[in-house]
Amino acid sequence: MSDTIAIASDHGGLELKTLLKQDLEARGLSVLDLGTNSTDSVDYPDFADAMAETVKSGKAARGVLICGTGIGISIAANRHPEIRAALVHDAFTARMARQHNDANVLVLGGRTTGPEVARDCLAVFLDTAFEGGRHARRVEKMSRPG
Repeated sequence: MSDTIAIASDHGGLELKTLLKQDLEARGLSVLDLGTNSTDSVDYPDFADAMAETVKSGKAARGVLICGTGIGISIAANRHPEIRAALVHDAFTARMARQHNDANVLVLGGRTTGPEVARDCLAVFLDTAFEGGRHARRVEKMSRPG
């Protein structure tokens, strides 16, 4: 599996994306920045679609998506069967997203999640393994095309 992590945001998540990108690089991970790189208004589904393609193709093992609340970008990302994007609000939900749902994309709200909480969520997301077992069949059901 690639040690590359993709990261993307819309304009509402740019500031948090910049901070988390630094954390990823500090861990020695390769970071693929899919944008945006400006505070100009953009459409979050475009970044969710780019993330889905990046993870599906294997260019990145996992991803991080950020929009203002995290809601819209997570809905857009989860339209893709290969994506399990989890909007998290704290370290506990980040842990459960990995352990029980094998989430491959962490989603945060740039306007709703403080920087230290976001950093904690990212660390837990990266450091937590999928438990498998009874959760594996559920993940399999979620991963089937429409």
